[in-house]
Amino acid sequence: MSNPQPGSSENPVDAGLGPAAEQQVTPVLTPKQAKRANSTVVGMLIAIAATFGLVLPVLLFNPTHTAETYARDIDVRNVSSEAADIAGYVPLAPDLPAGWTSNFARWNSGGSDGVSFWEVGYLTPERQFIQLTQTASANPTWTAQRLEDTQVSGQRSIATVDWELLDSSSGDSFLSTETGEFTLILNGTADLAEFDVLGAAIADELSAS
Repeated sequence: MSNPQPGSSENPVDAGLGPAAEQQVTPVLTPKQAKRANSTVVGMLIAIAATFGLVLPVLLFNPTHTAETYARDIDVRNVSSEAADIAGYVPLAPDLPAGWTSNFARWNSGGSDGVSFWEVGYLTPERQFIQLTQTASANPTWTAQRLEDTQVSGQRSIATVDWELLDSSSGDSFLSTETGEFTLILNGTADLAEFDVLGAAIADELSAS
């Protein structure tokens, strides 16, 4: 048996490859390729920053709508007194038991419909919401819009005032009444028992005026 001759390909180790052939070759980017890669990364970072710039203000100005989000304590009677000169009457500011607070109270001047109205938002002790709306210039279109086209489902007497109870697809409760010169609407997420508390306070104030 003859020995392999120098330079023969019968022995691959001796074919001039050596250990260096087993080493990985590190790719080298050309300047143009490196510039293109950097541009892609920079573009991605700019896109992410732009997305955060759009989303962050929405998160800041539109927090989760919980009762705590709206927790304020407005002096309704003080705002009512200030609105009286504009309204031509003293808007309702009923006295409510401890645990009730108000998160807004405002007078809304008539828009194109010509209906000016008073509205107050209340948070109940159970951290539910009821809105009171009062106007002396209601018309059928305005009333239907405020009642969100709900349907009358019954009557509810609270103290000395009789209210219409209305069904709403939104799940909120609605009460509406005509008393003297005023149209009154109550609506919100609270139980009817808490509507009764507010309704009784309204009845007391109406009888005292």
